[in-house]
Amino acid sequence: MSSYKLTYFNGRGRGEPARLLFAAGGIQYEDHRVEFAEWQALKPKTQLGYLPMLEVDGTTTISETLAIARFVAKLAGMVGKTPLDEARADMVVDVVKALFDKIVTLHFEKDETKKVGLQKELFEKTMPTSLGNLEKLASAEGYFVGNSLTWADVYFYHVTDMITANYPDLLKDYVNLNKVVGNVKSNPGIAKWLKERPETPF
Repeated sequence: MSSYKLTYFNGRGRGEPARLLFAAGGIQYEDHRVEFAEWQALKPKTQLGYLPMLEVDGTTTISETLAIARFVAKLAGMVGKTPLDEARADMVVDVVKALFDKIVTLHFEKDETKKVGLQKELFEKTMPTSLGNLEKLASAEGYFVGNSLTWADVYFYHVTDMITANYPDLLKDYVNLNKVVGNVKSNPGIAKWLKERPETPF
């Protein structure tokens, strides 16, 4: 049996998709959390100079959030049942990631004038368009692909979970997307992880 060590900061952020997928698949792994005070010493030893990073059997390293998440999803049998399913799941993840990237840009913008403009663009144009498209892509049963959870559902849940912490009404008008969230949260492994995961500032 292979061993897995996920290294990320002591927060959810870009490391949480893999944690959720490990939980959904019931796959054992080491959840190595790095404090910011340790980062400068660790950074030169990482594969690409940033986190998350997944070590497999202590010999192979994978970096990049989505590459890691996709790999874990394959281990968990959550990439889709056919090549077409896999492509559809990848498409949804790409849509959600584009939205996430804009949120990150807004979060780290230091110029308050620019920040106001970015926020207006995000919540008045980008967000409604993206969520409207995703609502159409999700089924009435609450799945983006087929009739069971894939990593697309899990990644969507992760990103919107971070947003709804500050904007709780984000999904109030999206019936199918709320069902996606419900399906993810009701997965036994994920439900257990959500109950037990550490409380962190991000």
